[in-house]
Amino acid sequence: MATYRKDPDAVARLTPEQFRVTQESGTERPGTGEHLHEKRPGLYVDIVSGEPLFASSDKFESGCGWPSFTKPIAPAHVKELRDASHGMIRTEVRSTHGDSHLGHVFPDGPRDRGGLRYCINSASLRFIPRERMEAEGYGAYLDQVEDIA
Repeated sequence: MATYRKDPDAVARLTPEQFRVTQESGTERPGTGEHLHEKRPGLYVDIVSGEPLFASSDKFESGCGWPSFTKPIAPAHVKELRDASHGMIRTEVRSTHGDSHLGHVFPDGPRDRGGLRYCINSASLRFIPRERMEAEGYGAYLDQVEDIA
C-alpha cells in the first residue's frame, strides 16, 4: 500500500502559481487551468503528495471555469473544512496527506450523480493518463477511469 505525505522536494518544485494555490489557499483565475478541458481517461493526483484524488470518469463540464468532479476517487484522501473567508460560508477541500488546498465543494452538481460539485484548481493537480497509471503505481484505480460514452 502506498504512503502519501507532503513532500518538501515536490513543494520546492512548484511553480509560483501552484505554490500560491496549494500552500497559501489561493485560487487560479477561472478558465485558465491546464486541466479544465482535459478529456482523456486518467487519474488526478495531489501535485505535492501524489495521493489519488479524482477520476476522469467523475469529471463533468460545470461551466464554472474550474475542473469539476462529482466525487473523490478515494474519500480518505480528501478532507472537507468550513471556510468562512471572503464573507461567505463554503466548504474547502484539501488533500488529507499533502494538506494541499484543492478548491471547494458545492451542492449544485448533477443530481443523478450525487448532487455535489468538487470545484478544483488545476494548479493543485497532476494528471496521469490511463496508459501511465500502472507504471506510476496507480494500477489499483484503473477500473475507475473508463472512457465515458
